[in-house]
Amino acid sequence: MITQSQESLEMLVMVSRLLSSKLDISELLTTIMRLASRVVGAERASLYLLDEKTQELYFDVALGLPEDVQKMRFKLGEGIAGTCAKESRSIIINDVASDPRHSKKADSKSGYVTRSLLTCPMIIKGKAIGVVQAINKTDGDFSETDKNSFEAFASQAAIAIENSRLFSSVKEEKRKMEIVFKRIKEGAILTDVAGEIIILNSSAKVYLEHEKYKFDNIKNAFADYVAKPGVEAVLANEDPVCRFELYREKPKKFFLDCSAIRLFKEDKDGNSTAEGRLWILTDVTAQRIEERMARNFLSLISHKFKTPLACINGYAQILKDEAASKEMPELITKSSDTIYGQGLKLNALVESLLDFVTTDSLDASSLEKIDFDAADFLNEIAEDMKERLKGTAGLSIKIAAPEQVRVKADRKLLAGAMRSLIENAVKFNPAQDKLVILSAQARDSHALLSVGDNGPGIPGEELENIFHKFYQVEAAFTGQVEGWGLGLALVKKIAEVHGGRVFAKSQLQKGSAFTLALPNN
Repeated sequence: MITQSQESLEMLVMVSRLLSSKLDISELLTTIMRLASRVVGAERASLYLLDEKTQELYFDVALGLPEDVQKMRFKLGEGIAGTCAKESRSIIINDVASDPRHSKKADSKSGYVTRSLLTCPMIIKGKAIGVVQAINKTDGDFSETDKNSFEAFASQAAIAIENSRLFSSVKEEKRKMEIVFKRIKEGAILTDVAGEIIILNSSAKVYLEHEKYKFDNIKNAFADYVAKPGVEAVLANEDPVCRFELYREKPKKFFLDCSAIRLFKEDKDGNSTAEGRLWILTDVTAQRIEERMARNFLSLISHKFKTPLACINGYAQILKDEAASKEMPELITKSSDTIYGQGLKLNALVESLLDFVTTDSLDASSLEKIDFDAADFLNEIAEDMKERLKGTAGLSIKIAAPEQVRVKADRKLLAGAMRSLIENAVKFNPAQDKLVILSAQARDSHALLSVGDNGPGIPGEELENIFHKFYQVEAAFTGQVEGWGLGLALVKKIAEVHGGRVFAKSQLQKGSAFTLALPNN
């Protein structure tokens, strides 16, 4: 003969299976309600959940109860359910009418007569998340055995509710992420650490022809493109953000500017481990074509200017020399001097434009990298610039290289970048005593070469803009002199083609420092 404890055990096993199979919260709560009365042989059951904000119990599912009863709320400590939740302990009452703790609000509104109650808290991590009640034992009184069985049921119900909530939370976060992925204009791909694709948006599908190739790993996603650097190099890169470019020649030229952003998760001790990457693909085709056209145009006009400029400057020098040697009238002497001087300035502008066009078309494969000592390099640059700027009053160029720093770069290009920074430091400094400090240091596998000055400084809002092509800080602030506004853009290009970057720090009325950070590889 099957004992009561065996029946209870079999019932709890069945309950456990049923509850673990439910993830939808409303379906789960309804199932808990239907099972609760069967576990201990009661007429009906009630389920209250705790509102964390108001600290009140409410009916989330109320089977067979009138609508006004379903809307009722009980404060912690109010009634049997409120007491059970507040004290986190089970309560058996087999004579409800004589117990002052029983709140008659629900009975009076529903017309149902409550004779006996078995109330158990549903506890997760030491906190009650709600209460489950068995109402009116069908055969006799609620016993300690019933309480033990009901507590086991309440524990299973609490775990099932928590799992359902977690599932709903994850599901909602996934839904939000999918909405964001679908709405953003850029292509977006989420992958795990190995590059397996978790989700990709419609823009990425279009850019990479997902319907055609059906790829499931980022390594196979760029079949029609040339990637610089390659995908394997990007996956091996441990920087928080790795920039790369995708280019497709046919059926038409198409450029994508891309970023692979590493995603991390933290354990309970605060240790971070990589869990995947977010790949952002931006269509920059129009920008790249425009840049190429502009570069070609600048190159064309620069070359076209050179021949007539050489002719103008040659004859201007002859006129200047003749005017000086034959004691021509002052007007002619001044005019010839002005023509010759302005011709030289125009020639310098054209040369700088040509330098920029040439440098702007460089890529890493065209660099002639060598390994050299930073201090020797800076001393060489300083001597060269002292000679070039020897007519500048009050100029002092100093070197600060206390440690040995090795640089691996195209020395000629890097020298051009440093000269441009020094020229800017002098050109935009209205002080009578102009100080330029060249420094070098090694940090985080990078060589840092800096040019500091005691100039007027740069407003904070301008620090990002100054590296844009043809951009110059307002003349009223800098006392601007002739130039294209290409010097810093050229420096930025030289840094980037080396796999590095350039950045500026400045304080108004104290000076500025421009730093080239170049990787030592």
